[in-house]
Amino acid sequence: MLRRDELVAEITERGGDAGAEPEEAPEPKEPPERRCEAKPERERLEDTETEDVVGVLEVTPQRYGFLRFGGLEAQPDDVYVSASQIRRCELRSGDEVGGPARAPRRGERHRALVHVDRVNGGEPPTEERRAFEDLTPVLPKRRVALGESPDVLARAVDLLTPLALGQRVLVTAAPRSGRTTLLRALAAALAAQEGLELIVLLIDERPEEATAWREALPDSEVVSATAELRPEDQVRVAELALERARRLAESGTDTCLVVDSLSRLAVASSSAGGRGSDVAEVKSLFGSGRELSEDSAGSLTVIATVVDGAEDDGAAERAVVTTESSLIALDPELAAAGVFPALRVSNSRVSNEDELRDANELDAIRRLRSLLADLDPAEAAKLVRERIEGSASNAELLSSL
Repeated sequence: MLRRDELVAEITERGGDAGAEPEEAPEPKEPPERRCEAKPERERLEDTETEDVVGVLEVTPQRYGFLRFGGLEAQPDDVYVSASQIRRCELRSGDEVGGPARAPRRGERHRALVHVDRVNGGEPPTEERRAFEDLTPVLPKRRVALGESPDVLARAVDLLTPLALGQRVLVTAAPRSGRTTLLRALAAALAAQEGLELIVLLIDERPEEATAWREALPDSEVVSATAELRPEDQVRVAELALERARRLAESGTDTCLVVDSLSRLAVASSSAGGRGSDVAEVKSLFGSGRELSEDSAGSLTVIATVVDGAEDDGAAERAVVTTESSLIALDPELAAAGVFPALRVSNSRVSNEDELRDANELDAIRRLRSLLADLDPAEAAKLVRERIEGSASNAELLSSL
C-alpha cells in the first residue's frame, strides 16, 4: 500500500487523459465487445511516442493501479493504470497487463498506460470473469511425479508425503533444520515439471538470499519482500504475489506458490498496523491452495513454512495447522547431527493418501512405515536415505519391500 503522501501526490498529479480522470459515478454497463475500447483516447494520442510494456497490475484502494515489474516492489518506472481502464476491462490485482505506455507529462511522476492490449497473455476479457473464491474446490488427486527426481530430498517427500496439484503443504521447521535446502530442492523439482508455473515468495529475507534463489531458479519468478522493506510493504508484496498466483489459476494454469515463511508474514502483518489480525494474511494466503473443478480453471498449490521459535510465537502455525493437506516436519536435532534428509518421518503425513497411491503402492508404503516406526528418528531418516540412494526410483524402492 502506498504511503499517505504518495497517495496524495498520485491523486493530485493527474490531469486529463490516459487514466487521469478523477473518480466519477459508475458508468452504465457497456456491451462486452466495447469494454476495453478507448478509441477517443487512442486518436488523441496518435502522435505520442509510446513503449510497449507488460507488468503485473496492483489495484489501489482508490481504484486506479500500477503495473509492477521485476520483484513486484513499487519502483519509479512503474506504469499508472487509470480507474476507467480497470473498470472497462474488468482488471484485477495480479493480472498481467500489456499495452503501450507514454512518458510522464509535466507534474506527473509515472508513465501512463494508453490502452489495454493484452491480459494474462491473451485478448482482454469480453465476458464477465468469475472470481477465484467463486470457483469450486475439490480434493487434490493429480499427483506431481517426483519419484524419479535425481534429488534425494524431492524423492523423500514423494515417498513419504506425495505432492498433488492443489494441496496446501505445511513445512514445520526450527532454525537450522534445513528448511531452505528442502524448499530449494522441491522448487527445483517443481520448476522442471511441464505445464506448472512456479512462484517463490520470500518474506523478510536477506537480499543475498533472494539473489541465491534467483540464481538457483533462473526460469521461475522469485518475489522477495526483503528485510529492508517496511512491514506494510512486505505485506503488500506478499498480497500481490498471491493475487498473481490466483489469476494464473483462474485462467487455467496449474500454479505453485512456495512461501518462506508464514511466520514472518504474521510478524510483518502485525507490525504494519491497521491491517486486521496478524494471522488474517496468513490464513488468506495458505487457504488459497486448492484444486479447481471447472474445465477452464487450473489449480493453486501452496507450499509454506512456519518457523518454530519465530517472533510470531507460533501464531501462524496455530492459524493454519488444521487446514493443511500435507505436513512435512523437519527435525533440527537430526540436522545438527548431520543426518540428511532431516525429516521427522513419524510426524510427516498427507491427507487422502488413497487418492494419490494405487493399492500396491499403499500396501508397500505401509510396510515401510511399519519398519520405520520401530527406529529412532535418526535411524529412520538414515534408512530412508539409504533406500533412496540404492534405487533408481521410488517405484523400484517400494517394489523391493
